[in-house]
Amino acid sequence: MQVVIDALIATLPPISMMFLVYFLFKSILGADAKERKVRAQVEAEERAKLASNQPKK
Repeated sequence: MQVVIDALIATLPPISMMFLVYFLFKSILGADAKERKVRAQVEAEERAKLASNQPKK
């Protein structure tokens, strides 16, 4: 029984690191997606401004 308990205790650090890395990458990818969305919106607004300032042919 002691061997099983020792094995479970030995797996705690890798499992905790796995969760830490998972949430770290999840937050990084979420921030990247949000930044891309905002950047696309700003670029669309800039294109609309340029299109409205173009002289009519």
